[in-house]
Amino acid sequence: MKTSEADILIIPGWSSSGPDHWQTRWEKNLKTARRVEQEDWIRPDKDQWVARIVEAAAQSVRPVVIVAHSLGAVAVAHAGAKLARLPAPPVGAFLVAPADVDNAGGWPVTAGETFGASQETGFAPMPKSILPFPSVLVASSNDPYCSLERARAMATTWGSTVIESGDVGHINVGSGHGPWPDGLLAFGIFMQRLSAAPVALKRTPDA
Repeated sequence: MKTSEADILIIPGWSSSGPDHWQTRWEKNLKTARRVEQEDWIRPDKDQWVARIVEAAAQSVRPVVIVAHSLGAVAVAHAGAKLARLPAPPVGAFLVAPADVDNAGGWPVTAGETFGASQETGFAPMPKSILPFPSVLVASSNDPYCSLERARAMATTWGSTVIESGDVGHINVGSGHGPWPDGLLAFGIFMQRLSAAPVALKRTPDA
């Protein structure tokens, strides 16, 4: 599948993605990409975030491919069952550096204190159902928001193919990922595989 054949939903994490973030660059450079805006980026509410994601997918006119980062990736996992019930569910998700909401107390101080207790936002506990569409999870070995071991466990739980990218931090501007050519290459390969495996697009979550 070509990117021009899909509606690409950009789903940032906590505090959104700034002007130099790779997600913002993809949003500008991929003609069919658009950001899913949230009512409150700083004090996230899981149910509100899920509702916005489902609404954006429902309004799309092309097959939906999701590109989510950090807390946005967790929100997509929470939205999985509702997305599966759409007349045209997403055909794939590219999940980057998901935030480990079950261990938010171990996050860097500023983010951890501002985000608050995961239980209060509804994001914890981490979703434990397989995603109803093919997905890739890009993980880092030194992400301050999620250990590699936890990222591997998420990928197994969600049925995602994991890409271990080495010591690349949280894969954001702070870790040097404004332009992210390796990520764009991986996303291109993922898109090609979506068109090559149409049967996989019909998967449904485990009961």
